Amino acid sequence: MAADSSDAPQRFQLALRLAVLALMIAVIGLPINHLFSYALLMIAVIVLAVARVTAQRQRWTIAIVIVLAALIGKTAVNAPQIEEGHNVFLPGGADNALVGGLPVDVYRFMTTEFDRAYPAASRCDAKTVGCWQASERPKRVYAFSFDGIYDKPAYSRRVIGIDFADAEWQRLGFVNEVAYNWYSETSDVKRGQRRRGLQAVLHPWHIMMPHFVMFSFPTAFVGSQLCWQGNVLWEGADGSFAALPQAEFTCRTLAPGDAGKRIFGVAIGPNAALAMTLRPTFAIHLLQLYRPVLALLVVIALLFLLVRCNPRRLVFPVTLAGLSLVAIAANEATLLGGVRPFDAGNDGLVYDSWARLMVQQLLAGDVVGALMGGETVFYFTPGSRYLRAVEHLIFGETSFGTVSLLLLLPFLVFVLFQRYFVARTALAMALIFVAIPIGALFGSTFFIYVKHAAHGFGDSTAAILFLAGVLGIVGISPHGPSARFASAFGTALLLAVAVFVRPNLAIGAAVLLGGAGLAALRQRQHQRLAGLCFGFLPVFGMALHNWYYGGVFVLFSRHTDLAQSIPMPPGAYIAALWELLRLDFAGGDLARGARQIGRMLLGPSESIALVPVHAAALLIVVRVLLSRRYEGWLRLMAGATLGLYTPALFFLYSDRYQIIAWLLTLLICCVWAREEGLPWLNRRFPRVVDGMQCHPAMVWLSRRLDGFARTAGIGPAISAR
Repeated sequence: MAADSSDAPQRFQLALRLAVLALMIAVIGLPINHLFSYALLMIAVIVLAVARVTAQRQRWTIAIVIVLAALIGKTAVNAPQIEEGHNVFLPGGADNALVGGLPVDVYRFMTTEFDRAYPAASRCDAKTVGCWQASERPKRVYAFSFDGIYDKPAYSRRVIGIDFADAEWQRLGFVNEVAYNWYSETSDVKRGQRRRGLQAVLHPWHIMMPHFVMFSFPTAFVGSQLCWQGNVLWEGADGSFAALPQAEFTCRTLAPGDAGKRIFGVAIGPNAALAMTLRPTFAIHLLQLYRPVLALLVVIALLFLLVRCNPRRLVFPVTLAGLSLVAIAANEATLLGGVRPFDAGNDGLVYDSWARLMVQQLLAGDVVGALMGGETVFYFTPGSRYLRAVEHLIFGETSFGTVSLLLLLPFLVFVLFQRYFVARTALAMALIFVAIPIGALFGSTFFIYVKHAAHGFGDSTAAILFLAGVLGIVGISPHGPSARFASAFGTALLLAVAVFVRPNLAIGAAVLLGGAGLAALRQRQHQRLAGLCFGFLPVFGMALHNWYYGGVFVLFSRHTDLAQSIPMPPGAYIAALWELLRLDFAGGDLARGARQIGRMLLGPSESIALVPVHAAALLIVVRVLLSRRYEGWLRLMAGATLGLYTPALFFLYSDRYQIIAWLLTLLICCVWAREEGLPWLNRRFPRVVDGMQCHPAMVWLSRRLDGFARTAGIGPAISAR
């Protein structure tokens, strides 16, 4: 899009876009925990990403006045709110806040239901690891909720409406407290179960944890109808509770005497179901629409006033984001506004629970305790808990922060391939990456990142941040990276955060930063060198944390001290080499080394058939690294890729640890195929190559991709090498 005299200079565009975004967030309000609000914000972000922001003071003044007026309007006209409390239900035990905190009738009813669903004779042994009887009992009657951190609710949170058919979309965050780390194979009380069939698309999880939800309505809701299915206990005028179980959906009108009373919904038992819907009066319904409609109008006004955008440039990002959302919904719909129960014993449960504790400490003013992050010395993946805490501060009891990073990933893949290929090739690779799971064979497809993110693992987040850092190191055009301090600082900071989340990325980051630093010295780019150094400094915060809180010097995390985490230490490879030289093929170290390397070569596809393909791909990476015919930045990327694989030679292996390495390997192999592979094949089998290029399907596809690129305003190739 051509520059306009009213546009701010390019160097100020990022700051002004962030300012516009801040105004929009102020109007939408925190936390952004509803799909409508999040969708509105994401559409605005896409527009800002491809548009230019004006520098006209008059327009900015009008925009600020509109935002201030909207904030005043939100305060003056507010929909009445319903007090909500919820928690897990576990009977008995020491220091159980539910025993004395719940009304006697309610606690008795829930205990009876619990005993009926889980008879005492068939309960798991309290001494068994993972049994619910060995877990802590609730320390508070109503669980803490991230949704309520900004309005000081009486119980867990405040809501303006009720509409849920199952617990996963009710956003019950307590299901991921580490105190309820129950193993399905051990505990008779289960955490959750994955659904099957078509129902699993939008409702993938059946939360089986016994729980309850309580609502207290203000007078404004008198005349509204509360509908439910399942067990409900309704408080009467005398303070007693009447049980109103319903197998079918039924409704009851809220009377004046119901104002301020407590209404409990109970779901106890492996097959228990609870659904509740509020049908408000017309006046309440209008008030409920007021805030979202106001936010929509103000966001549109801000874009109209401050942003100049060519609609053609929205075609590509909207298409790619739309396909990404479809892929996310198909793989794990609860990422789009729900809460799934993380697997017992996994990182997701532990780090989300610690993030919950950290935010509560922060709200209580205990900053030092919050920064400790649940551990005096980091054990593994230190940064995951901190990013989860930040995500929940912004997006409440949702995973919208994770979704935002996942939506960014396909655009990073497109930019990465556009760095070395013509536009249509980069476009094709990005679309294949998102929409066609053939990349699963090589470990380079979008749904793998979604799968790991849905489990609460930090690997997808770290990989996305690392990829953004790679683009900052090598640049997005053949001219190379920017020499500015700010750009270098941001690049190094991205790599530092990626290593903070996943320390196994440290070798790859060190290769990238070391090579970029040497290049900056050679080219006398002192600002870039300083930016790289200062931007990466925060990575040493891990060592500072371990020394301050634990009194020991541990650079990253202490899992490296555990023998079981390193099945093949460096000394074992020396012993294996000695066994090989002696032709001792029955030696234990040689066999262990072969298994370790073979496990790595399985890749994310977990397929033995692809081991030769993966081995050939690694040889190609080595070839590119050693050959001077390739661009220096690509060779640096190849060196960093090999550095990313290095931990897999020694440590316990999981496919998620190297997902970014396989993605970079794919790019390097594609460049090698263009430079060496296809020319060699063309010399040996010219008819085959020409036939492929001239095939009607290939010609049709190339034309369609070129046409889409022109329509979307992507333009010609950034690099037609």
